Amino acid sequence: MALYMFYGTECVHCHEMVPLVERLEKEEKIKVIRMETWHNSVNAKKLQETDKGRCGGVPFFYNDVSKKFICGSASYEKLKTWALGK
Repeated sequence: MALYMFYGTECVHCHEMVPLVERLEKEEKIKVIRMETWHNSVNAKKLQETDKGRCGGVPFFYNDVSKKFICGSASYEKLKTWALGK
Protein backbone atom coordinates (compact mmCIF):
# COMPACT_ATOMS: atom_id res chain seq x y z
CA MET A 1 0.00 0.00 0.00
CA ALA A 2 1.20 3.50 -0.77
CA LEU A 3 -0.23 6.67 0.68
CA TYR A 4 0.75 9.92 -1.00
CA MET A 5 0.67 13.54 0.11
CA PHE A 6 1.30 15.92 -2.76
CA TYR A 7 2.21 19.38 -1.50
CA GLY A 8 3.81 22.70 -2.36
CA THR A 9 6.66 24.14 -0.31
CA GLU A 10 4.98 27.54 0.16
CA CYS A 11 1.43 26.16 0.48
CA VAL A 12 -0.13 27.28 3.78
CA HIS A 13 -2.79 24.54 3.71
CA CYS A 14 -0.11 21.91 3.12
CA HIS A 15 1.83 23.12 6.17
CA GLU A 16 -1.38 22.90 8.23
CA MET A 17 -1.70 19.22 7.31
CA VAL A 18 1.87 18.16 8.24
CA PRO A 19 1.21 17.72 12.00
CA LEU A 20 -1.87 15.62 11.21
CA VAL A 21 0.10 13.43 8.80
CA GLU A 22 2.86 13.00 11.37
CA ARG A 23 0.29 12.03 14.03
CA LEU A 24 -1.30 9.55 11.62
CA GLU A 25 2.07 7.95 10.86
CA LYS A 26 2.90 7.66 14.55
CA GLU A 27 -0.47 6.37 15.77
CA GLU A 28 -1.25 4.01 12.88
CA LYS A 29 2.36 2.90 12.19
CA ILE A 30 2.07 3.79 8.51
CA LYS A 31 4.13 5.90 6.11
CA VAL A 32 2.81 8.71 3.94
CA ILE A 33 5.03 9.47 0.96
CA ARG A 34 5.42 13.23 0.66
CA MET A 35 5.90 14.60 -2.84
CA GLU A 36 6.70 18.30 -3.35
CA THR A 37 5.13 19.43 -6.63
CA TRP A 38 5.77 23.17 -6.95
CA HIS A 39 9.55 22.89 -7.42
CA ASN A 40 9.89 19.31 -8.65
CA SER A 41 8.69 18.63 -12.19
CA VAL A 42 8.82 14.83 -11.80
CA ASN A 43 6.55 15.00 -8.75
CA ALA A 44 4.29 17.54 -10.51
CA LYS A 45 3.84 15.07 -13.38
CA LYS A 46 3.03 12.28 -10.88
CA LEU A 47 0.42 14.59 -9.31
CA GLN A 48 -1.20 15.23 -12.68
CA GLU A 49 -1.28 11.51 -13.49
CA THR A 50 -2.71 10.66 -10.07
CA ASP A 51 -5.13 13.57 -9.72
CA LYS A 52 -6.63 13.17 -13.22
CA GLY A 53 -8.22 16.62 -12.93
CA ARG A 54 -10.22 15.79 -9.78
CA CYS A 55 -8.65 18.42 -7.50
CA GLY A 56 -6.21 20.46 -9.52
CA GLY A 57 -4.11 21.55 -6.58
CA VAL A 58 -2.45 20.76 -3.29
CA PRO A 59 -2.62 19.40 -0.74
CA PHE A 60 -3.80 16.27 -2.50
CA PHE A 61 -3.84 12.92 -0.71
CA TYR A 62 -4.09 9.63 -2.58
CA ASN A 63 -4.40 6.03 -1.37
CA ASP A 64 -3.24 3.73 -4.20
CA VAL A 65 -5.06 0.68 -2.79
CA SER A 66 -8.52 2.08 -2.10
CA LYS A 67 -8.17 4.75 -4.84
CA LYS A 68 -9.66 7.22 -2.35
CA PHE A 69 -8.40 10.78 -2.32
CA ILE A 70 -8.71 14.01 -0.37
CA CYS A 71 -8.61 17.45 -1.96
CA GLY A 72 -7.29 20.20 0.28
CA SER A 73 -7.17 20.33 4.06
CA ALA A 74 -9.01 17.74 6.14
CA SER A 75 -9.68 16.80 9.74
CA TYR A 76 -7.58 14.15 11.44
CA GLU A 77 -10.53 11.73 11.42
CA LYS A 78 -11.05 12.18 7.67
CA LEU A 79 -7.32 11.70 7.06
CA LYS A 80 -7.30 8.53 9.17
CA THR A 81 -10.35 7.11 7.37
CA TRP A 82 -8.67 7.82 4.02
CA ALA A 83 -5.39 6.21 5.09
CA LEU A 84 -7.10 3.07 6.35
CA GLY A 85 -9.11 2.82 3.11
CA LYS A 86 -12.50 3.08 4.78
